Amino acid sequence: MRVLILGAGYSGKAIARELLPLASRITGTTRSLEKRAALTAIGIEALVYDGNEISPELAAEMARATHLIQSIAPGREGDPIIRLGFTRMRDLMPALEWVGYLSTVGVYGDHKGGWVDEESECKPVSQRSRERVEAEDGWMAFGEASGIPVAVLRLAGIYGPGRNTFRNLEEGTAKRLIKPDQVFNRIRVEDIAGATALLIDKHADGIFNITDNEPAPPQDLVSMAADMMGVEPPPEVAFESAELTPMARSFYGENKRVSNRKLRDAGYVMRFTDYRASLADLWEAGRWRG
Repeated sequence: MRVLILGAGYSGKAIARELLPLASRITGTTRSLEKRAALTAIGIEALVYDGNEISPELAAEMARATHLIQSIAPGREGDPIIRLGFTRMRDLMPALEWVGYLSTVGVYGDHKGGWVDEESECKPVSQRSRERVEAEDGWMAFGEASGIPVAVLRLAGIYGPGRNTFRNLEEGTAKRLIKPDQVFNRIRVEDIAGATALLIDKHADGIFNITDNEPAPPQDLVSMAADMMGVEPPPEVAFESAELTPMARSFYGENKRVSNRKLRDAGYVMRFTDYRASLADLWEAGRWRG
């Protein structure tokens, strides 16, 4: 198995760590020369790719790749690989056996706190989520046209070592915003990696929600983490009066509970079933700083 990860950021690096024992080679791309060292340090062959020009080195890796993880956000111009066209994609990646496209549960939009699954209607609110829906459709169409299994992984809010509520409390950026009945879905980065490995093993295609078992109010995580750290939690602030960036405010405009039943029915056992188990692990293992 030769793996190519386009956009080897926080999730991409975790996936690489998971797949390293299984792959003969893993190549990951980053947008800057400065970040190449971090990829090389964990055993990834690192290349620079900004989503535009495909270098000869990247083309050579694409030609040999059997498994592709696409993690680059589409932007207004669309997915950087899909816009090449299906014919060129097949010409560039003749050995391809499986594709995983990392998307977001944001594509569901607002369901007034109700439960959604992979069959639920997508009602994206933000421009970035509408772009994701378009990219998902493109990758699924590529899979149908080429006969290659394509799995769309709709990721919940990602956290883990180095990116979590403990860090936010330490850095003074944590907030306890109170909006009645608001919940969010979350996923530990290690579970993204584990789920990807399972879907590769099964040659799975279709859409999968990658989220833990319990959507929860965001302020509950802050209170629990502060209690574990032995610090005062930030004061509660009503959402209506909070000073937020437009992007942060847009997140609170969507309220849904995302089911992971399809993933679990496929055989995946969650490593971190909910935020309580996850925060306890980060704190007790001392890995919350990364």
